[in-house]
Amino acid sequence: MPQSDYVSLTTGGGNPQSVYQSTTEPHGASKSVMETVKRVIGTAIGAQDKHALIERDAQPYIISSRAMPVDPMDDIELRSVQLQYPNQRGSIVGQCDLRRVPTDKGDILVAVQGDTTKPAIVTYHDLGLNYASSFAGFFNFPSMRSLLDNFCVYHVNAPGQEEGAPTFPEEYVYPTFDELGAQMLFVMSHFNLKSIIGLGVGAGANILARFALANPDKVGALCLINCSSTQAGWIEWGYQLLNTRNLRSKGMTQGVLDYLMWHHFGRNPEERNLDLVQLYKSNFERSINPVNLAMLIDSYIKRTDLNIARTPSGSPQTTASLKMPVLNITGALSPHIDDTVTFNGRLVPEKTNWMKISDCGLVLEEQPGKLAEAFRLFLQGEGYAPTFSPHAKNHTTTTNYNINNVNNNNVNNNQEFDKLNGNGAGSGGGGGGGGGCVVSGAATSDNGNLPVSATTGAAIRITENPLPENVAC
Repeated sequence: MPQSDYVSLTTGGGNPQSVYQSTTEPHGASKSVMETVKRVIGTAIGAQDKHALIERDAQPYIISSRAMPVDPMDDIELRSVQLQYPNQRGSIVGQCDLRRVPTDKGDILVAVQGDTTKPAIVTYHDLGLNYASSFAGFFNFPSMRSLLDNFCVYHVNAPGQEEGAPTFPEEYVYPTFDELGAQMLFVMSHFNLKSIIGLGVGAGANILARFALANPDKVGALCLINCSSTQAGWIEWGYQLLNTRNLRSKGMTQGVLDYLMWHHFGRNPEERNLDLVQLYKSNFERSINPVNLAMLIDSYIKRTDLNIARTPSGSPQTTASLKMPVLNITGALSPHIDDTVTFNGRLVPEKTNWMKISDCGLVLEEQPGKLAEAFRLFLQGEGYAPTFSPHAKNHTTTTNYNINNVNNNNVNNNQEFDKLNGNGAGSGGGGGGGGGCVVSGAATSDNGNLPVSATTGAAIRITENPLPENVAC
């Protein structure tokens, strides 16, 4: 074997020839050629196992063989790979103060996040979720983190839906949705709250709407996502009845899992964010007590109609409706679009905004930035002036999404409002200001580009002052 096949590197004044001689056999040796080759290969492998360093007389040598390179990955065997999904996802769990609030139907878990001296936002989750899995990603979004500088958030859990909750006994009678809404009174009394802002999703939105109907003086505003105002139809009733039976007898079956994924993501969830889809599947399979979830679903399909209706302008108020401002939101890929349109048609048009956010079904997770901006503007339009937008210094923030404002029973899908380009949008009593500014008492103009005064029709200059300033057109 030629001498050039061996390379020796020294860090000092060592003799390269000694390294060559140490890795080869002398000519007079009696050992066979095969034994010599084995010895050379063994030396090379041993050098790599020791990071290719051989200490000799305080001089480190690196020995390698050009003839037979050895891949250090050859001895590694991949036995198994298991995906692990963090339950908290950088979540709000560690930031919350967990409280058990006694009610007439048993204790419920409330997670308090923020300074309790600030105005209160009460959240309520959807089916198959709890406060952590439903709102962790949204309230960790950068635009929402600074929200806690201006508000205190109270995350309410439906009975038995928190992670690790014990199974309810068979004789336990789960509260109806009206009774779940009435539990908000116990929450407000426990924390000494005078008025709240509601943020609900799906079933939680229906619960908050029922509470607002029964106690209009205790709710300042509502942001409801995928809210249904009617009772369950035959198809929904049949599917959910089958789901409750499977959950009680077999646990989380594939059929129940598929229905929950459709309920949250809409059709073809596998074509969306795969990491998010897998995260929700893992949550449904591991984090939720199936028997307790069956009781909540059973209560959901037995919900009654909200019995609200829109009264035409100038007509006497003969039916009840929500008296506070409502931001009614859905996703373009959500299976609950028709429910939100029906709900919007039963609300007072001067106090209602309907939004359909594009490219999402699960609005909280798939489009948190757009929802955060809409929620911020909604709060500003109702007299709150939080400057927690990261774009508050620019005042020219633009986000491309359609806001379809339904003021009649017909939905005008071509009407676009750029709420985030410094333009206020609202109805009657309050519109949202842009870029951290507030426009009070303003209504949107016909083209949705300039806020106009609700009384004089003059344009309103958007400034840092929350009071509108009339300027000549």
